[in-house]
Amino acid sequence: MSETIKETIDIIVPCYNEEDVLNMFYTELTKVTDTIKDYTCRCIFVDDGSRDNTLPILRELAEKNDNVKYISFSKNFGKEAGMYAGLEASTGDYVVIMDADLQHPPTMIPDMIEGIKEGYDCCAARRTTRKGESKIRSFFSRMFYRLNKKMTKIDLVQGAVDFRIMTRQMVNAVLSLSERQRFSKGIFGWVGFKTKWLPYENVERPVGTTKWSFWGLFKYAIDGITCFSVAPLRMATAMGFFISIIAFIYIIITLVQTLIFGISVPGYVTTLCAILFLGGVVEISIGILGEYIANIYMEVKKRPIYILKDTNLPLGGTKDE
Repeated sequence: MSETIKETIDIIVPCYNEEDVLNMFYTELTKVTDTIKDYTCRCIFVDDGSRDNTLPILRELAEKNDNVKYISFSKNFGKEAGMYAGLEASTGDYVVIMDADLQHPPTMIPDMIEGIKEGYDCCAARRTTRKGESKIRSFFSRMFYRLNKKMTKIDLVQGAVDFRIMTRQMVNAVLSLSERQRFSKGIFGWVGFKTKWLPYENVERPVGTTKWSFWGLFKYAIDGITCFSVAPLRMATAMGFFISIIAFIYIIITLVQTLIFGISVPGYVTTLCAILFLGGVVEISIGILGEYIANIYMEVKKRPIYILKDTNLPLGGTKDE
C-alpha cells in the first residue's frame, strides 16, 4: 500500500533581536509539533534585520534541523513586513503565525488544528487578560479595540493577536492585498472567511523585553484606523461644520447685542479661548489629512515591503490554491 501523503503546516515566526529566547522557543515548539502526527510541520523564521545574534542562531538551527528555514532582511522593516514575507514564502496547506517570545503558547497549535478540522478557515487566539502589562497600556489597548470597531467596518475582536492558523485559500487572499502600509489584524478581518476564536490568558516573556514602545504602539494604532476607515476625515468635516454653525449663531447674537446695546468692548479671555480652540481644531484636521496623505505617498512610490538579504529557502512564489 502506498504511504498516505500528509498535509503540511508552515509556522511563520517573525524575529527581531530574539537571541535570548530562540533556542528555548524552538525547543518548546518542537515538543508540540512532535505530537502532531497527521501533519508535516516546517518552521520559517523571519529575521527582521536583528542587531544581535538572531541570524547566526537561526543558521545554526537550520543546519541541525531540515524543517527549519529562515529569511533575513537587509534592515528592520517591521513585524508587518516579517509576517508578509513569511506568508509569501510559505507553501504549506495551512499556515501558522506566531511570535518567538513565547507569549503565544505553542500548546495552542493542536487546538487550532482542531478548529480547522471543524470547517473553519482560520483559528485565532485572543487574550482575555493582560497580566504583566501596565494599567495605562492595558487601558489604551482596550480603547483602541473599541474605537477601531466603531470607526471601521472590520470586526476586530477585543484582545485579538496575530497568533493564528489559516488555510491556504485565506493566506492567498491576504497576500493579494499587497499594500505597503499594512495592518494585518485588519487585513485578516477584511478578507473575510470563517474564524474561530480561542481565548487564552496573557503570558509574560520568559526572558528579554518587549520591542514595542508606547509610541510605536500608538503609531500602529493610528495605522490600524487610517488604513481601513475614512471616519476621521468625516469627523473633521463634521467638526468644521458644527463650529461654523456655532460661529454663525455667535455672529448673529453679537450683531443683535450691538444694535440694541451699542458697541461693547469684547473680552480678551473669550477672544483668546476662541482663537486657541479654533487653532487646535485646525491643527487636528490638518494632522488627520496628513496621515491619509502620508499613506497615499507611501503607496504610490511602490517601494518593496521588504528587501531580502539571506535565506535558505528556494526563491519562488506561494503555493496555488
